[in-house]
Amino acid sequence: MVFRNKLDENGNVVRNKARLVAKGYNQEEGIDFDETFAPVARLEAIRILLAFASYVGIKLFQMDVKCALLNGFLQEEVYVEQPPGFDNPDFPDHVFKLQKALYGLKQAPIAWYERLSKFLLENGFRRGQIDKTLFIKNKGEDFIIIQVYVDDIIFGATNEFLCTEFSTLMSKEFEMSMVGELTFFLGLQIKQLQEGIFVNQGKYVNELLKKYKLAHVKHASTPMASSTKLDQDLDGKPVNEKTYRGMIGSLLYLTASRPDIMFSVCLCARFQSSPKESHLIAVKRIFRYLAGTKNFGLWYPKGGDFLLVG
Repeated sequence: MVFRNKLDENGNVVRNKARLVAKGYNQEEGIDFDETFAPVARLEAIRILLAFASYVGIKLFQMDVKCALLNGFLQEEVYVEQPPGFDNPDFPDHVFKLQKALYGLKQAPIAWYERLSKFLLENGFRRGQIDKTLFIKNKGEDFIIIQVYVDDIIFGATNEFLCTEFSTLMSKEFEMSMVGELTFFLGLQIKQLQEGIFVNQGKYVNELLKKYKLAHVKHASTPMASSTKLDQDLDGKPVNEKTYRGMIGSLLYLTASRPDIMFSVCLCARFQSSPKESHLIAVKRIFRYLAGTKNFGLWYPKGGDFLLVG
């Protein structure tokens, strides 16, 4: 059994979760499963969807499928031991044959994705040619667009009726939970305003500062000093490699909404194999900058230019 809490954008507990999880690490490829890969929406795809929604002027909503991975049908024969506390005293040595996927199984994600995509395609949606987690449906001059991230579904339409129709359609096939207007997704805090859409990761910044004990540091005005020259620093004092890599990985995820730190983070990321004190000081400077700019983010103005510029 796995127990965890689901949090909202303010860090408040929204729901307590309990799941029965199979020991998927005992499965053997070719015997217990064939494919494990299932498409997952990239963070860049979410950002493009937000920019497009702002450009077109549509409001995005969010829903999630309750226990999504339990909805996938298995192609292979899979057997599991009787769960502790639910064993049959008359047949203690018997096992269960699974008809549907279970959390922890290697093939659970792809089994769910195949069932969901098949259902959407049967109901008039077409799949994106590049992004296989994007589905679009046209109805006259109006359209509805949806993006899938495992059990979370973001959707928006040029006509409110299409959103209502889609919600009803999904609720008939799966057990759904309608979250409402999109405000928090994959660590991104999203504010949908009349003038456009603002994306920010302030909650994530606060968690990072707290995690690395940098919440009360003196703020820096820039992520890196213009005079900084980083090299391998072979004679420098070594620092904890695991901590340094953790800080870099956390900052790289933050670049989803903070392009202002991209150069500094990527420069520091070059020295993850043998970090020295000079590299750690440079990384801490980025955190000091973030401490004073928690509310910075990306702004997508409504009706702006949607040309891709490289």
